[in-house]
Amino acid sequence: METWFIILISIFIAALLKAFIINLLFTSKNNKLPPGPFTFPVIGALPWLVKSPLEVEQILRKLHAKFGPIVTIPSGHCPAIFIADRALAHKALVQNGAVFADRPPALPVLKTITKDQRNISTGFYGPTWRLFRRNLTSEILHPSRAGTYKRARKWVLEVLLDRLKSESTSGGGDDHPIPVSVNDHLQYAMFCLLVLMCFGDKLDHDQIKLIENVQRRRLQAFARFRLLDFCPTLTKNFLRKKWEELFRSLKDQENTLFPLIRARKKAREEWLSKKANHQHHADVEEYVLSYVDTLFDLRLPDHKNRKLNEEEIYTLCSEFLTAGTDTTSAALQWIMANMVKYPRVQEKLYMEIKGVVGNGEEEDEVKEEKLQNIPYLKAVVLEGLRRHPPGHFLLPHAVTEDFTLDGYLIPKNATINFMVAEMGLDPKVWEDPMAFQPERFLSDENGRVEDFDITGSKEIKMMPFGAGRRICPGLGFSILHLEYFVANLVWCFDWKAVDGDEIDFSEKQELSTMMKNPLRARISPRIRCKKVDVL
Repeated sequence: METWFIILISIFIAALLKAFIINLLFTSKNNKLPPGPFTFPVIGALPWLVKSPLEVEQILRKLHAKFGPIVTIPSGHCPAIFIADRALAHKALVQNGAVFADRPPALPVLKTITKDQRNISTGFYGPTWRLFRRNLTSEILHPSRAGTYKRARKWVLEVLLDRLKSESTSGGGDDHPIPVSVNDHLQYAMFCLLVLMCFGDKLDHDQIKLIENVQRRRLQAFARFRLLDFCPTLTKNFLRKKWEELFRSLKDQENTLFPLIRARKKAREEWLSKKANHQHHADVEEYVLSYVDTLFDLRLPDHKNRKLNEEEIYTLCSEFLTAGTDTTSAALQWIMANMVKYPRVQEKLYMEIKGVVGNGEEEDEVKEEKLQNIPYLKAVVLEGLRRHPPGHFLLPHAVTEDFTLDGYLIPKNATINFMVAEMGLDPKVWEDPMAFQPERFLSDENGRVEDFDITGSKEIKMMPFGAGRRICPGLGFSILHLEYFVANLVWCFDWKAVDGDEIDFSEKQELSTMMKNPLRARISPRIRCKKVDVL
């Protein structure tokens, strides 16, 4: 026991000395780094590992107030740089997008989960990343594809409305609605939609819950196994059981998704065979392109033009399911919480919908083609994204080469992040930024939504989806889904606060920034919601 202790202390001291020497050399070489607090190598980085992202955000606000809009947190030889200024963000991400389009090497847990960063969100900038992203944006998320999944959205909406009404009336019918816990239903509905888009088939309730559970465990792995990122050489020896637990959880996910991938591949081959033989059956005509379909024939440019293997397809499918579920459901919950908190906003939106859709007894759905005629709806969604962006930080960026920004050196081995929430609350841009005021996005003359560029191409005022080359590829679909589901939730139900409850806008950090105390509301049907078979 004493021998192991001596070895452990020796390794730690050696690592500490190495980091200290590297830090001294790095600081003297790169004395033009953005300003920031002094932290002792390795030990100074430890507090950041145990703090939550929201705690880190509070500390960063104080540091920005002291040091300016761009701050460096020393961490060995890989400094972390945080940018809170929207003009600097635009200069970096848009004007110099190619330079800031890379990702830093992932920490061990993330590297393990993403199979060496072989996906779109964490992949290094290069031909393989461009192939993956171009495939997703052109084949699945392109605006021309929106109609492809219209039936899927309609079906998921019916499932969501039925689940909400069933819970509301479970205590005594429509006349005595009980409070509904909204978040679980929103997450489930968004996950159903992503499963349909990913695999193309309606799965039964048990299958979807099984996939959802393994995906949830995958997300929880980032927090549960965070300790493994600190000095992996040591943890792989002294926390071997923890590593084995991580590998088991990933194996469970593979065992769940691999059969779905194989089943879809077989169905696709059968469909292609029927199509080639001119067999015009209904199943041939109704076959809907899914995300996994687009991956079967992709060929990697950096691997002798070979096709993706099953593990690579699984990694991309898992990313697809994860990326769009929590972000969209979180944004939906924040928006609906504001509908409950501010009845005047809800009533104004309902009346505008009624003016476009017509009599509630005749229409049980706000159809997608009507959304563009409801400007206040778009204003509500934009204000929700400004006030409560699903992510308060972007995923870390890296530069492809050393770069000078605002007179400071941004070294190639640094991680760069952008404080999204701070930009959406900038009082120089937004009057009374803490207030929820959808009207700020409307023009005074005719109530139309002003020409607001949410991509930040011309100027960044807020960037809930990021900006530049790494902007979220699902931006267009996310806006469509938010508008569609918000419109129909307000059209179908009157949302009220639970007696004696205040809407609590406290935050907690999961994959997205969620409500610390999830929304509970009393909902009363405005129209007769269509009854559907819940999965």
